[in-house]
Amino acid sequence: MNQNLGKLLSGAGVKFIRVVWCDNANIIRAKAIHIGALAHHFEHGVGISAAQQALPVMYDAVVLESGLSPVGEIRLMPDWATLNQLPYAPTHARAIGDMVKDGLPWAYCPRNFLKRMVAEAEGEGFEVMAAFENEFYLLHSHPDGNGIVPADNTVFASTLAMDTNLKVIDEIAEALVAQGIPVEQYYPESGAGQYEISMRYSQALVAADRQIAFRETVHAVAMQNGLKASFLPKIFDTQAGSGCHLHISLWHGKTNLTPDAAGVGGISDIARAFIAGILHHLPALMALTIPSSNSYRRIRPHFWSGAFRAWGLDNREAAVRVPTHPAPNSPTNFELKTVDASANPYLALGAVIAAGIDGIRRRLNPGEPVPIDPANMLESERDVGGITVLPTNLGDAIDLLSCDKVLLNALGTELAQAYLAVRKAEWEAMKNMKLEEEVKLLLERY
Repeated sequence: MNQNLGKLLSGAGVKFIRVVWCDNANIIRAKAIHIGALAHHFEHGVGISAAQQALPVMYDAVVLESGLSPVGEIRLMPDWATLNQLPYAPTHARAIGDMVKDGLPWAYCPRNFLKRMVAEAEGEGFEVMAAFENEFYLLHSHPDGNGIVPADNTVFASTLAMDTNLKVIDEIAEALVAQGIPVEQYYPESGAGQYEISMRYSQALVAADRQIAFRETVHAVAMQNGLKASFLPKIFDTQAGSGCHLHISLWHGKTNLTPDAAGVGGISDIARAFIAGILHHLPALMALTIPSSNSYRRIRPHFWSGAFRAWGLDNREAAVRVPTHPAPNSPTNFELKTVDASANPYLALGAVIAAGIDGIRRRLNPGEPVPIDPANMLESERDVGGITVLPTNLGDAIDLLSCDKVLLNALGTELAQAYLAVRKAEWEAMKNMKLEEEVKLLLERY
């Protein structure tokens, strides 16, 4: 197979194959195999230092508390099913890598964590389908050379914005489709220069792989058009933040288990229990789904960002929104809003599945859907409904994750230790930063 693949890629003009991984800081990294060396690396991948899972977002240096050190090497094994020639860099192809040690999945591998959680769900009799819904900014360098400015100065769903950035959005969409990623909708978002492009749902592992490809594609195509793209949750103090809402549905075979016309809110008991599990663990989950100090600048009441532990039908202020449609068998999915693209998609989605499974196993009840903005309720009313304000900083979320046995057990001892060490190091480094300092450091990381 490697000979045929090599000939196919060489004939298409590919010179390098990037084997990609996403670390605990959600930096997308790669080692590239030259097409002439493919036969040598086809079965055994490429070597990377075990310490790669101990690097924070600020710099390439090992966090000592991670349990990892400069000693030790693992193999990064390409998942050839994910191979794609890159339409924006046609001399390169990309394959997502799995971290392997001594021929077995490495305990620190985020992608294997998601695989394990998918298997856990299957053991409970259902399959998770998912999609990440990204918001991002298109930016210019400031004319005076200092800082950045939005690529346009428009408002939500402005057709002027569509015309202004027509070329780059069209090229992003074409590049995504060329990689087998179905594009569903796009529109200019509330922030000047901010956009949202939604992908069609897929199996959980595919959805996370697509999230990696999506970020890579948007960055590359924007750069080729003289722009910078950034998924950083909060870039401008007076403009909307960027989320990465996670849409989930539960399936058995070809049957969507999510809707139930007779159920509360039109959703089934299993879906409600899954949602209840998410809400129960959400304060701790946030250390995985919105894991940057910058993330918490976006999570505010009245900002449609999911600042309250609550669920509701088409309630964009609740952390979990159940979208309703006029079509039969609706609602078909639910949306976790308290997610952004500073999150490693394998860790975020895997942890959400772990929380949902816990809700199903314990038959948790999310209560009644909240029909109004929770911020407009009296505190006593919120108390009755079990509605709470979510953590307002990363440090608190890290502390809660450190005590959440369900999520820690799901992650496993090694991955949990490394992940928490990396995020604690980031929190200590950035907790007192001003917004401008965060943006300078993180704008091009995410």
